[in-house]
Amino acid sequence: MKNGYDNDIVAGIDIGSENIFCSIGVVDKEKNKIKLLGLGKSSVKDSFKKGAITNRNKLLELLEIAVNEAELMAEKKIDNAYMTITGDHIRCMNTQGAVALNRNKSNGAIDDSPISQKDIDRVLELTQGIALPPDRDILHTIPQEFIVDTLEKIDDPIGLSGRRLEGHVHLVTASTSGMKNLMEYAEELGININGLVFKPLASAMPTLKSDEIKLGVSLIDIGSTTTSIAVFNEGAVRHSAVIPVGSSSITNDIAVMLRISIDEAEAIKIKYASAKASLSSQKLEFNVPSNEENQSISENELSQYVEARMEEIFQLALNEIKRAGINNNLTYGVVLTGGGAQLRNIIPLANDLLGMPVRLGKPDNYLIGNKDFADDPVHSTILGLLLWPLLSNEQRTMQHSVLPWLENIKQIFKEFF
Repeated sequence: MKNGYDNDIVAGIDIGSENIFCSIGVVDKEKNKIKLLGLGKSSVKDSFKKGAITNRNKLLELLEIAVNEAELMAEKKIDNAYMTITGDHIRCMNTQGAVALNRNKSNGAIDDSPISQKDIDRVLELTQGIALPPDRDILHTIPQEFIVDTLEKIDDPIGLSGRRLEGHVHLVTASTSGMKNLMEYAEELGININGLVFKPLASAMPTLKSDEIKLGVSLIDIGSTTTSIAVFNEGAVRHSAVIPVGSSSITNDIAVMLRISIDEAEAIKIKYASAKASLSSQKLEFNVPSNEENQSISENELSQYVEARMEEIFQLALNEIKRAGINNNLTYGVVLTGGGAQLRNIIPLANDLLGMPVRLGKPDNYLIGNKDFADDPVHSTILGLLLWPLLSNEQRTMQHSVLPWLENIKQIFKEFF
């Protein structure tokens, strides 16, 4: 069954450091929403860390499990999907390009016809004219605004007239080999990748409200080994970044401190840890498992270590938010999402450290049908992938080619390998 950008059925694959998710949905064109049909999951163990593959064969096996589970639940087979990408290799920047609109006709007269999609394509192509290292390519070209002559902050210039068209965009670049490797895994299962999507952009789709994107908000997606940030204002992405620290750092801290296994530390984190130590109990104590000294520790003492690590993550995130240069314009502050956002009392701590309003982002926008999955921030990315072809500003603007670099990469590797 065909699926993806041009059809009613759409699928997404999210490979993280802890879990692999696969989602299948159907577009409700009348309501402009997505109905979730199937969701599959498999747990990743030492196969994928910080956006890099560490165990190829095991990862392929786990990906197949997640896809089969989603297909069984949806009662549909998929052969196309969108896939997330993140990691230390991601780099982001803002750039611009401009073209003259005074086109000469064959008889020498000036063609003053309105701006067309072709003109927009020319501008966007110019914005991509940046020098990149050999193993790096453009992942996203996301329009921020257009300028026609002196008329600024135009979302869609098609139909307007002028002499000069300028475009401002947010570029996301990634490792060419990193993108190729991810696509190859899906292709080994017979799934063609329609496009790779930078993780926080996918997470933003079902969690952020239109007013937030317009008036200013930052999304912080706390994953296992990385934390992704995307800053929105005036309806567009203004800055994005990846921090190489996530919730697994908390688990590792607990394991080292208590001299226990990673699995035991994760269980303790989920049951007893508080992101804000002052909101935890000093009286509630628990025995540390697998500890020869029969050690016990209070919830408050544990949470002090947890809070220290969360302070680091939020400080690094705040540094990235400041790089957007629009702190005073973030009317809606910060939205936290991802698996790491489930930590108890994380919102009060974030409020204190970030100095702005903070809320928990759940993936319940534009989704209909089964709402159980939409109540969990860990599903923000995988559900956002289903919405990408429907709502993405990049998809709407670059109609001629969803991801032009994708075919280029495939062609390059066909020629050389």
